[in-house]
Amino acid sequence: MGKKEKGIALYTKAAELGDPNGQCNLGISYLQADPPSYKEAVEWLYKASFAGHVRAQYQLALCLHQGRGLDQNLQEAARWYQQAAQGGYVRAMYNTSLCYSFGEGLVQCRRSARKWMKRAADRGHSKAQLEYGLLLFSEGDMMKAVVYLELAMRAGETAATSVKNVILQDMSTPSRDRVMHLADNWRALPSSR
Repeated sequence: MGKKEKGIALYTKAAELGDPNGQCNLGISYLQADPPSYKEAVEWLYKASFAGHVRAQYQLALCLHQGRGLDQNLQEAARWYQQAAQGGYVRAMYNTSLCYSFGEGLVQCRRSARKWMKRAADRGHSKAQLEYGLLLFSEGDMMKAVVYLELAMRAGETAATSVKNVILQDMSTPSRDRVMHLADNWRALPSSR
């Protein structure tokens, strides 16, 4: 038995004993199997989700959003994204923002979308940093926009570079120095993931 099989055997034992970590990991293992076993994955993710496991809630929301293992249900997906986001799961914060932005499973609400995008950005989600930086740019808050765009760029979001450079061209040297100092000293807020 290889390492992967041993891991799955341990996840199965823990899951059957009611351990939410084991249930979540077993569900994810079923998602990643070749071929995936979506029905089994969803079954275990539901169990872990109802036990409050935020990673399982996020994975379950993805399955519901994409219609993997069950019918697509955007309202239910949004509910689980929100649950995981409220539990501190950063990817769920970002996806909750997108649900509010596009009205997928939730009533479209720019204010709520902005709130969740900022929360994800403040916790280090690079795409959220990029999108929040662009939002700040569109609102005319250039200093904060550059900070978030710089953070996104440092995390590999290359699309942030051109917008950031355009903004920096119009800033005075002291302002540029200050904004780069803010980016250099930025620390992500704690989260569960």
